[in-house]
Order: sequence, then structure tokens, then C-alpha cells
Amino acid sequence: MTTLLAAAVIILIASTVHAVTGFGYALVATPLLALAVDPHTAVVATTLSALAMTVTIAVRQRQHAEWKVAMIAMVGIVLGMPLGLWVYGIASEQVLTVLIAIGVLVCTLMVWRQVKVPGSVPVLVGVGVLSGALSTSTGTNGPPMVAAFQGMGYDPATFRATLSAVFAGTSVLSLVGFAVAGKVNAESLWIGLVGVPVVQVGYFLGDAIFSRIDPDKFRKVLLAALIVSAVVTFGAALSR
Repeated sequence: MTTLLAAAVIILIASTVHAVTGFGYALVATPLLALAVDPHTAVVATTLSALAMTVTIAVRQRQHAEWKVAMIAMVGIVLGMPLGLWVYGIASEQVLTVLIAIGVLVCTLMVWRQVKVPGSVPVLVGVGVLSGALSTSTGTNGPPMVAAFQGMGYDPATFRATLSAVFAGTSVLSLVGFAVAGKVNAESLWIGLVGVPVVQVGYFLGDAIFSRIDPDKFRKVLLAALIVSAVVTFGAALSR
């Protein structure tokens, strides 16, 4: 019960951040959940609970999403997922936690330096491959897609909606991969179920903040969320 309560609080924080920024759910939830359960369970539980979050935003903000771009990215994501599943399967708890920490730190640096990636089809597919591999290994698949969409110069509404569309598809495919590989346990299922109603609360909280935030503050929220997540993740990695 204590674990589920902690998971609910973590999911509420992560979903609120995601609703404001368009990404960051896994980057906040995965390292914090890894403090409450083992990192392998944390990755699957984050993916399960993230599905409700990303689908909620993708459906409600679908008019702002660039669906063609999202579909091109998904091609690469599908190609990258088997590699991520392989890493997930062979990595120890400590190694997986370190990989999560590295992914969060890289994303923080990319947003801080305002890294931009050209939005051509080959680049989007390549970015998708990397994102897919990260999704099924560490659960932190945001960094590559964030850089790509920053490079396209999307406004906050389009940025958030398109990322959520990509992440919704990624979550579904990742869960299929985890299930086929036999990596979905009872604890991750319970956390995922707890997350379904909680992310709805987080969405409304984050959406209220999003409607009142300007683009400059929008980027600062992204950076602040990532810095906090990176610090927490490295702390978890060092404590194992």
C-alpha cells in the first residue's frame, strides 16, 4: 500500500509536468519510481501509466498535432525497440539505473543548449530509432524527439500535441514488447492501474498552468523539470 501511495504521488507530479511541457513524464516518473521499486519494474510501470497520460493529451489536443511527422517518427521507433529490449533484458539493476541517469542528463543538456535537429525524413527516422531503443531499455525516450521538434520550431501547443501523439504510440508498442518478452509483473500492473485516474488529475493541473505560460517560461519549466530529474536519478544510481 505504501508503495502504491508513493507511486500515485510520483505519477501526479510527472503527469502535471508532462501536461505543461508535452514531455518529461518518464524522465520524472522512472527515476523516482526506481527509488520505490526495482528499476526494471519502474520502466514497465512508467510505460503503463504513461499511456493514459499521452493518450489523454493526444486526443484532446489532436487538432494541434503534426500527424504526418508523428507517423514518420514512429517508423524509426519500431525499428529501434528490439535493441532496447535486448539491453533491458541483459542489464543489471545498477547498470539500468545508470543508463536511466545518463539518458536524463543528456536530455537536460540538450534542452539547456537548445540543441536542434533538422526535420527531414531520414533524420526523423534516425531520431525515432534512438527514441525507440531508449523507450524499451530505460523508459526515457524523450530526448531525441524533443531535440527534433525543437529544431522544427514548433510553438508550445504543436510541440506538446505532436510529442504526445508519438509517445502514445511508443507506449503501446513498448508494452507489447515487454509483454511478449515476459517482463510485465504484478507490481508494474498495479502501479499502472493506479496511474490511470491519477494522470487525469495531473493533466487538468498541468493544462491550467499551460494555458497561462508564455514560450520563454515554457522552456524554463522544461529545463527545471529535467535538472531535478537528473539529480534524483544520479542519486538513485549511486545508492545501489
